[in-house]
Amino acid sequence: MLEKVKAAVAQISPVFMDKEATIDKTCKAIEEAGRKKADIIVFSETHIPGYPYWRGANPISRWSQNQVEYMKNAVKVPSEDTEVLGDAAMSAGVVSVIGCTEMSDIKGSNTLYNSILFYGKEGDLLGKHRKLMPTHGERTVWAQGDARDLKVFDTAIGTVGGLICYEHHMTLLKAAMAYLGEEIHCALWDGYWVMDWHPGKKRRFREGDDPYLCDIDYAVREYAIETQNFVLSSCQYIADDEMPEDCQDFNIASGGSSVVNPAGVYLVEPVFNKETILYADLDLDDRRHTKAYLDALGHYARWDVLRLDMRGEPNAPFTEVAEIPYSKVKAVAEKHGVDPDKLEKMLRELT
Repeated sequence: MLEKVKAAVAQISPVFMDKEATIDKTCKAIEEAGRKKADIIVFSETHIPGYPYWRGANPISRWSQNQVEYMKNAVKVPSEDTEVLGDAAMSAGVVSVIGCTEMSDIKGSNTLYNSILFYGKEGDLLGKHRKLMPTHGERTVWAQGDARDLKVFDTAIGTVGGLICYEHHMTLLKAAMAYLGEEIHCALWDGYWVMDWHPGKKRRFREGDDPYLCDIDYAVREYAIETQNFVLSSCQYIADDEMPEDCQDFNIASGGSSVVNPAGVYLVEPVFNKETILYADLDLDDRRHTKAYLDALGHYARWDVLRLDMRGEPNAPFTEVAEIPYSKVKAVAEKHGVDPDKLEKMLRELT
């Protein structure tokens, strides 16, 4: 990680269910961050084209209509949409981390994923992360990510990674991100909420509410100190009058974005109920100070007692098996005194 990094967190409202208009706003925010000399900018969970607040609000007929519209506004990776975002990152010279709803890359599929796109300063799409475990009713909207989605990215400013919403409560996943060498963590959320205890549901954060009643506060600060990372926390903001009527009662997009240092201390406290871009200077010495006491990758790890096993296969409809040339089969067979035709037959049966 560079000694000094200027970070930006975009609390920029998407144009709900309008991919093209949201991409346009996203590019303008990246450009603004570039003008302010930011090194990295982070956008919220499913910033493009907005979080599906309608998922629990409607009868099934209305849900289906909304899901179809959501499919039409999902992002294909790669596509012209991702190229436009990459061009903006390159023009601004800013590492850009953008939440989106992604359309499956399997031909003929319309399955959606809750994803993060990672761009380098040169505008190259470094990769993506699909949410491993959609939460509760989200499973009616998005499929699960898989083993390919557990990764971090080396950039010009340091090693950057990201997780989405309740992934920050998956204990082993947090450990994996630390062990992969993450230094700057991007935490993407659908909005800052308050739990109504009697109805047992979330609601929008309002003036006068205690910001420390939301689990986002605990999640981002604990993630920071557990992993000794800077955390750039981007929470979605959408005003009620910008939402369809059947979504307004379920709209928790009140913002609440923040920046936290590796000791779990706010560099920028949560900001609510407005569009803004937050800026903070990340000082590598803050990470060194924390690691002097607690280094998850060194003197505060006990790999002789506890070790993490990362496993899994990609979700795919079929597996391609590489054909082994007969000349190689014959050479191995002759070396071990085996009939080459029989060996080739055995290999085919195994694959």
